[in-house]
Amino acid sequence: MTQIADAVLDVLPISREKAQTAADLVQGLDRPALEWLAGFMAGAAARLRADAPQAATPVALAAGTAVQQQLTILYGSQTGNAKRVAERLAGEVQAAGLPVRIVRADAYRTAELKKEQFLYIVISTHSEGDAVEPPDDSRGFHEFLTGKRAPQLPNLSFGVLALGDSSYVDFCGIGRQIDERLAALGAKRVLERADADVDVDYVATPWAAQALQQAKALLGPRQAAASNAASAEVLPLRPAHASWSRERPYLAEVLVNQRIVGSGSQKDVRHIELSLAGSGLHYQPGDALGVWPTQAPELVQRVLEVLKLAADTAVTHGDETLPLSEWLAHRRELTVLTRPFIAALAERGKHAALTALLQPEGSAELARLLNISQLIDVLRAWPTQWSADAIVAALRPLAPRMYSIASSQALVDEEVHLTVALVQFEKEGEARWGVGSRYLSAAEEGAQVPVFIEANERFRLPQDPARDLIMVGPGTGVAPFRAFVQQRQADGATGRNWLFFGNPHRHSDFLYQTEWLQAVKDGALTHLEVAFSRDQSEKVYVQHRLIEHGAEVWQWLQGGAHFYVCGDAERMAGDVQRALAQIAVAHGGKTPEDAADWVKTLLVEGRYARDVY
Repeated sequence: MTQIADAVLDVLPISREKAQTAADLVQGLDRPALEWLAGFMAGAAARLRADAPQAATPVALAAGTAVQQQLTILYGSQTGNAKRVAERLAGEVQAAGLPVRIVRADAYRTAELKKEQFLYIVISTHSEGDAVEPPDDSRGFHEFLTGKRAPQLPNLSFGVLALGDSSYVDFCGIGRQIDERLAALGAKRVLERADADVDVDYVATPWAAQALQQAKALLGPRQAAASNAASAEVLPLRPAHASWSRERPYLAEVLVNQRIVGSGSQKDVRHIELSLAGSGLHYQPGDALGVWPTQAPELVQRVLEVLKLAADTAVTHGDETLPLSEWLAHRRELTVLTRPFIAALAERGKHAALTALLQPEGSAELARLLNISQLIDVLRAWPTQWSADAIVAALRPLAPRMYSIASSQALVDEEVHLTVALVQFEKEGEARWGVGSRYLSAAEEGAQVPVFIEANERFRLPQDPARDLIMVGPGTGVAPFRAFVQQRQADGATGRNWLFFGNPHRHSDFLYQTEWLQAVKDGALTHLEVAFSRDQSEKVYVQHRLIEHGAEVWQWLQGGAHFYVCGDAERMAGDVQRALAQIAVAHGGKTPEDAADWVKTLLVEGRYARDVY
């Protein structure tokens, strides 16, 4: 055992015992092992930083560094993609020796904007029905920037990476608005805006490379004092068990795949349990599980038949060569139509009708086509000659599907649970489905599913366990609240829990009924309100139950309760938000305008959180 000198121990930020343990740990390790261990420690420190509130602290600069400017990377993220890209870019900028800070949009002080000299923004577009919205964490920043209080910015250099989904008509609308607004305020665009589809890295990676070069050109290398120990670089390595990611998913074994609706239900909803044993993967209530699906073999065969192409045709795209059937099954979207593919189909086949849909006056009809049709439908409706190389290049890369995690590791340990509704319908007598839900619903026990954890910082339990919770989760939107209740029970939280659940029928669609009733009996749920929309002549939804209990909901919120919504963004989320504002008018004495501002304040404060899709 190597003893550490007392003089050294006196200045260390840890106890003597822990310091001695660390010294003992490194004895006999070779260089690769030491580098791995250094990376592990750095990763642990990074996770603590990420979990800390208001994680907007600038990256520390070494003593003696003379910095006149720094790069600020601001991100707004609904599902975690923008955060992931921004963090990766910040790491590359820091590794290049440049001063940088990374800030989530809701932690950014807007008064600083007029002082900024170099700003990159990575922001997604969140769609609610036909409208586009900023991510919940970016609403305040977006409102400020597009409002009258935004300052002139003649000294600002900026670049914007916009994230979106080309299956929506207004693709990357929020990023485009911010890019144009910054330019209108006099800022200098040093990078052309890039619009990334759901295959984010295809556009984000080259944009980030350009962004790094611009940062080097504008900021120059950071000079660190060689004598300052704080300037020593620690390789940001991670231990193997923590390296599972979107790019390198973990193969999780299916333990349970159980239908949890009654025989009379018109839905097929599954409770799925996956093993994470030995993976080292950890998650928190509110996080999502990313799943890389595989297209159904029968759909791949249909597409090959309509294209009149051979399954074994070798196709090289980028740096990868695969048979065409493999591209279609594992690498390309077949169930989601996008505007870029419609444009490619119109051009290649000289289809005037499709070209007309791409004009501004055809936007409504285009939106309808994207909503009700899949790839096989348009290939049949507008026959076109495609080569194998051309179809692979034109189709959008397959993206992982995100599912709200329905379990707490405090209860299930090395497992993760999901609540999945099979998306399926018929068109012209032929079955259609959603790729992710079909893949998971068909996964047999013992099968392996490629997965990764997607953190959702905006959908977290309050740090104070005495805070009350109001949870609104109709249908499979109830999934994260199963995790919330499990975690609160494990923590011994003293705050009250109120769940609003809705579905068509009580007898067949009451998901996790036994668990919820037991939770009420045990006191883990203070209130359980249900809305079964088809069990009476007049349809009743969760927003109606909220209004019915509006006086008590208002009292809970005035007492500091946190309000959560999970589920359908197209209608439900908007209906619930309007009900919340209506409650503020009826029971808080607010005007409609003040009620709308109050709801926005809840969002900014983090007391109103949404996980909608």
